[in-house]
Amino acid sequence: MKMRFNSMKKTPFLLLVICMLTSFKHKDLTWVAIGDSITYLNDHLNETDYRLNKGYLTQVTEKLPYIHYINKGYNGWTSGGIANKIDSLGLTRADIYSVFLGTNDWWQGRPIGTFENYKNNTGNATIYGSFRVIINKLRALNPEAKIVLVAPMQRVDFVYLFDKNNTAYGSYRPKNGQTLQAVCAAIDSIGQYEHIPVDNLYHNKALTLDKLVKFKRLKAPTTGQYTDYKYPDFIDVPFNKTDDHPYPKEAMALTYDGLHPSDSGDAIIAKSLVEIFRKF
Repeated sequence: MKMRFNSMKKTPFLLLVICMLTSFKHKDLTWVAIGDSITYLNDHLNETDYRLNKGYLTQVTEKLPYIHYINKGYNGWTSGGIANKIDSLGLTRADIYSVFLGTNDWWQGRPIGTFENYKNNTGNATIYGSFRVIINKLRALNPEAKIVLVAPMQRVDFVYLFDKNNTAYGSYRPKNGQTLQAVCAAIDSIGQYEHIPVDNLYHNKALTLDKLVKFKRLKAPTTGQYTDYKYPDFIDVPFNKTDDHPYPKEAMALTYDGLHPSDSGDAIIAKSLVEIFRKF
C-alpha cells in the first residue's frame, strides 16, 4: 500500500510537468527574409564553392525551430531593386519580416537621400525612399507582423570566386562620396522612427574589418612574389586579374571573399537575430 501511495502522489506532479512543458511550446512562426546575396546564398551553397555550409537563415532556425523561413534574397540587388519589384516578388503574409539590404546600394552609389524622403514617401529614387516602399508593402501584407531591419556589416576588398573581373573595394573608403556607415545610420533612423528593431551589423564589434579575412594574397610590387597581406596592409597593393585569386580557402575568416560571410560570420549574424526573434 505504501508503494501505491507514493506512486499516486507522483502522478499529479508528472501531469503538472507535462502540462507546463506543453504550455511553454512556442507557436510556429513564418519568417520572410528579404535581402541580397548574403541572404540568397543560404540556399545556394554551390555558388559559394561550398565555402559556406550554413547561412544565417539556417542557423537562426536551428536555434529557434518553431520559426520557418522563406528566402527572398536576390543576388546583387539593392533596396531600390527590391522596391521596384515589390509587387512581383511573391511576398506572402508572414509573422516576421527581415530586411537585410544596403551594401549593394552603397557600392552602386545610390543616393541615401534624407529622412524626409522616407517620412514623405517620395518614391524609389533614394535609399530612404526605397525602404519606405518596402515597409509599406510589408505592413499591407500583415499589419501585425514584426519587422526587423538588418543594417549591413563592414566589408573589405571583394573578389568574386568565379570571376576575377568582379571586384569591389572595402567600406574603409567612401563610394560616390557616401560611406557604408552613413547607409547604416539611415537604416537606424528608420528603425527609431518606426519603433522597430534594427540589427546594426556595421557596429557589431565581432565583425570589424580586421576580422573579415586572415589575409589577401597578392604579388608584392617590389619582388613579384606572392605575399599574404593582412588588413589594412593590402589596401594599396594592386591586384591584377591575371593573378591567382587573392582569397584561397586558408584566407577565410568571417568572410570567404571579403564580402560574403562564412559559416562563422553567419553565426554572428544569426546570434544577434536570435536575440531579437526570441522576444516575438
